[in-house]
Amino acid sequence: MADPPRTQLYVYNGGFLTQGRVRRIMDLAGYDIRLGAPGEGDSVGVWGQSPTAPRGEAVADRRDVPVVRVEDAFLRSVGLGRDGDVPIGLHIDRRGVHFDPAVPSDLEMLLTEEPLDDTALLDRARAGIAAMQAGHLSKYNACDPALPVPDAGYVLIIDQTRKDASVTASGADSNTFKEMLFYAQTEHPGARIVIKTHPETLGGHREGYFKDDVASDRISLCDQPVSPWALLEGAIAVYTVSSQMGFEAILAGHKPIVFGQPFYMGWGLTDDRTPLQRRQRNLTRVQLFAAAMILYPIWYDPYHDRLCSFEEAVATMTAMAQAARDDYRGWVAADMRLWKRGVLQKVFGKPRRVIFADGEGAFAKAKATERRLMAWASTGRTDAVLVEDGFLRSRGLGADLIPPLSLVLDDMGIYYDATRPSRLEALINAAGDLDAGSRARAAALIDRITDARLSKYNLALGSELAALPKGRRILVPGQVEDDASIRLGCAEVKTNRGLLEAVREANPAAVLIYKPHPDVEAGLRPGAVTDADQIADVVLTKAGPIAAIDAVDEVWTMTSLLGFEALLRRKRVTCLGTPFYAGWGLTDDRAMPVTRRTARVDLAALVHATLIAYPRYFDPVTGLACPVEVIVDRLENDDVPAPGRFNRGLAKLQGLLASYAHLWRR
Repeated sequence: MADPPRTQLYVYNGGFLTQGRVRRIMDLAGYDIRLGAPGEGDSVGVWGQSPTAPRGEAVADRRDVPVVRVEDAFLRSVGLGRDGDVPIGLHIDRRGVHFDPAVPSDLEMLLTEEPLDDTALLDRARAGIAAMQAGHLSKYNACDPALPVPDAGYVLIIDQTRKDASVTASGADSNTFKEMLFYAQTEHPGARIVIKTHPETLGGHREGYFKDDVASDRISLCDQPVSPWALLEGAIAVYTVSSQMGFEAILAGHKPIVFGQPFYMGWGLTDDRTPLQRRQRNLTRVQLFAAAMILYPIWYDPYHDRLCSFEEAVATMTAMAQAARDDYRGWVAADMRLWKRGVLQKVFGKPRRVIFADGEGAFAKAKATERRLMAWASTGRTDAVLVEDGFLRSRGLGADLIPPLSLVLDDMGIYYDATRPSRLEALINAAGDLDAGSRARAAALIDRITDARLSKYNLALGSELAALPKGRRILVPGQVEDDASIRLGCAEVKTNRGLLEAVREANPAAVLIYKPHPDVEAGLRPGAVTDADQIADVVLTKAGPIAAIDAVDEVWTMTSLLGFEALLRRKRVTCLGTPFYAGWGLTDDRAMPVTRRTARVDLAALVHATLIAYPRYFDPVTGLACPVEVIVDRLENDDVPAPGRFNRGLAKLQGLLASYAHLWRR
């Protein structure tokens, strides 16, 4: 992206100086924040129509320089700005401000004059709408999609904060909200009325226009942090003055009744009770979204400290919102090994630190503190959310105590346990209806991972593949034989020797290439086959997994993740067990089928569920929750902090003392 031309922007609002994120976005957008008096070629910056804006307007008028109005973007943050959460995007408008109809803003001019007929742009907009809905995203995102909403069939009224600038700019006041409630009842006789309270009112910062005294047997206030998209889904009509949620109502398929003059009214998508005559163009909701979310805002990437696309911003907000929704109640972690605790605290310890406890005491602690209970998946607990390493884990082995860059939380089971449902299994079953934008993202991720030659552990290994025998080559990956994926996903073939013998029996003329598991090679876990060279034609002891996959025609496995990595590289995969990627029509399955796995998906759908929707990713550089693409960047560029020197020795000690679990747990 080319550097923008620089503009000196003189400000008279301390927020431009003290709010580092705002100042950084402005700097990247080409504005140098200054104090003093502007001269020719300079501009004055003001925050929307805030109480301090008249200062800057007066200076700009006296000095005859333009005013630049800055506002938060429509996708802002997880929490509220008044609670200190920083924005992910800004509106930088040189004409007006989007919520004030007195003067056309840059956004209104886009909606009026821009053709908005570019196929690629509109495809991005369609994908963007789907991403917002799937991620339950709005301006603020501290909602909990798991919270119930009223039974469908209600009329939804959207409250706002008293004297909000968007309300007063529309010429509205408390009487307008009373009038809106009256019309909602009159136009929908007998229907229930649900009034959605504003997030800042829920947060105790500002009063709304509706209070508890308005409630009746017909009217109720929704004062819980529910998903706005879930609330819109159950509504039969939506009434608003100027709330951004009216915009989201359009995206959800409604034609909201609008009593103010927000940016989204006047384009044929709303029932306007206060028309704005200069807006005469009819737009589709996709065109409206393209202008408001893609063309108008400036978006920021906190991981690389640069401006970015809307798609990158929405992926960032999805990751951050998911982490906040998982963690806001706090966690009690049961029976966690000492070395894992620091990582779990970093990943799951915001805003409330993780409490560590043992055995049944952990359950009691969680219940007493109203926290969620987590346990490592290998414990087999059924009263907790299970935690396990993700599929792009680290640069180094877990057995060497290398901290993970990704973890999965599963509230149903765990992905490697074929004996019961898991959250991943549910995601894959639903992936047949994946939208085009999500499919494109998954396809791009596959290309990036394969081009960068990434795997789960990303070890720097040598190569020994130059002189492989010619013929039909089959890679047979060894596994850790006490691994839970074998215990819970294999019936007949459960050992590396058994796997080798079964593959040789089924393929007597093929070139069998056996690759022991890295933890087994390192002497940290069981599963060694001392005479593997008597069954296989080649035993690989140095080659990396990706080089090995590239060198063969197909892979035969019990439940190894290497089978999934082979699918990414379009290799044929035969499964003698039931790993998470089997049973969907992508593998040759030789074990008993899992009848719950009913969907038939393609590779993009499998990858979206497995690598995008299921795991949580943790950026080791910024310490933030992040999308998978950031982890790919870090691994590809080797931008991952090196582990401490003691890790290897501690891992060896852990192996020697494995039977003394009390030394590792409290």
